[in-house]
Amino acid sequence: MFLGHYGPSFGLRYASGGVPLWVLFLAAQFVDIVWSVLVITGVEKVRITPGFTASSPLDLYYMPYTHSLAASVVWVLVLGWLASLVWSRRGGVVVGVCVLSHWVLDLLVHVTDLPLWGDVHKVGFGLWDRPVIAFVLETAVLFIGAAIYAKHARSKLAIWIFAIVLLAIQMTNFVMPPPEESSQLAMMALSSYILFAAAAGFVEKKWGQSASA
Repeated sequence: MFLGHYGPSFGLRYASGGVPLWVLFLAAQFVDIVWSVLVITGVEKVRITPGFTASSPLDLYYMPYTHSLAASVVWVLVLGWLASLVWSRRGGVVVGVCVLSHWVLDLLVHVTDLPLWGDVHKVGFGLWDRPVIAFVLETAVLFIGAAIYAKHARSKLAIWIFAIVLLAIQMTNFVMPPPEESSQLAMMALSSYILFAAAAGFVEKKWGQSASA
């Protein structure tokens, strides 16, 4: 799952006590942000194998520091605590939930490559091998979150346009060839997370919820 991770960011924004949408975007993708850095530095590993699953060519065979359940819980506690220092306990809880939602949503689509701890006891329901179901699920999660956010936005139309643009970007993955090198893939992913968070900040400032919402 990629853009579906932003569904909880949208949906929990109003309940966050003022945590900006761009922060929640980064929180929802935090483990993938760290994953990108660790892949670039050679700490975590991925193979690009066309046809590995029906939806994704990524063989994510070693990622204990970012995508294990135990590591995710640690990231939740650390990021939630840091956020609570800035936006109150409620904001910290929402940031933590967004961080944890990444693992939960990944569990639905990944094959058995998500460790419970370390690099062992790997799980995954494998919906990436059911591309239509995986795409419908991702779209539903994204749009449900956007619909909740739009209820409190200054321009509902702008929020829906933003969500549709995000979905359109996701669909380009079906026609564009994957990069050949894992470091190139990680760099592209890292750039996209930063770009989408910046876009979320811009959209919220212009048309979204107020800073205090």
